[in-house]
Amino acid sequence: MSQELAEKRMRLRYAGTCRVCNAALDARTEAVYERATKTVRCLSCSPPVSADVAVVIGGEPPAAPEAPGAGVAVVEAGPVDAGVAGASARREYERRQAKREERIRAKHPKLGGLILALSDDPQSTTAWDAGALGEERLGTRLDELATDTLRVLHDRRIPGTRANIDHLAVTPTGIYVIDAKRYVGKRPSLRVEGGVLRPRVEKLMVGTRDQTKLVDGVLKQVELVRLIVDEDVPVLGVLCFIESDWPLIGGAFTTRGVDVLWPKKLYPRLASDGPHAAQVADLHARLARAVPPA
Repeated sequence: MSQELAEKRMRLRYAGTCRVCNAALDARTEAVYERATKTVRCLSCSPPVSADVAVVIGGEPPAAPEAPGAGVAVVEAGPVDAGVAGASARREYERRQAKREERIRAKHPKLGGLILALSDDPQSTTAWDAGALGEERLGTRLDELATDTLRVLHDRRIPGTRANIDHLAVTPTGIYVIDAKRYVGKRPSLRVEGGVLRPRVEKLMVGTRDQTKLVDGVLKQVELVRLIVDEDVPVLGVLCFIESDWPLIGGAFTTRGVDVLWPKKLYPRLASDGPHAAQVADLHARLARAVPPA
């Protein structure tokens, strides 16, 4: 589904809440309505239209205007495309949702609409929505923190694979490879087994489930970024759990060199001073070219 059909910029008839940042939106406020999720998004959480692909949300793309101001805003292309947080996960969710709707309506021409209204998407589909929402919320806050010495990239495609990197933050203390995970109400913890007579094994637990594979994924991304940078700049892996059940005291930990924490614990680290401030702009541009938006 194209963006102009999937989203519509409108003035709200009723009060609502932004799906991404949870901000309260009063009636008559301008916002973006998402048809696929039947939710609204505030303008602050809506990515700007790119300069090379002009799309008017809620209408037809304009014929090439002769001058700025002729019905479409002109956005100057910047040297670096920072990407849109959660974009690929959101597209996958919408693709799966649309495919399910098409399948049900084809099988039940008369009752398809009713079946869709009374049934939920399968967990394999809603997981993509949850993942996209986590990336979007974290990405919005990272964009707010960005400065000349804290530059971010979102949703980067790993060349030669179907995988992606959720967020990259280039800072004076190093490059942070950030994998956003949204496990609502689940507590991440570290389980250590062995260590005396048997080899020490560290497991990342989320609730009662072994999710050590998440650490493996971040380590692969860290190694890729190290190969791209090829400089004496630290590359640090982070698993950032959003809306999880963290304890009041402590909670954050490190396993196999990957920091496991929550957003408010992450932000001060990214904003810290360090010895690589002069390299931030160059490293940011190099990474943007090497790992394009997904």
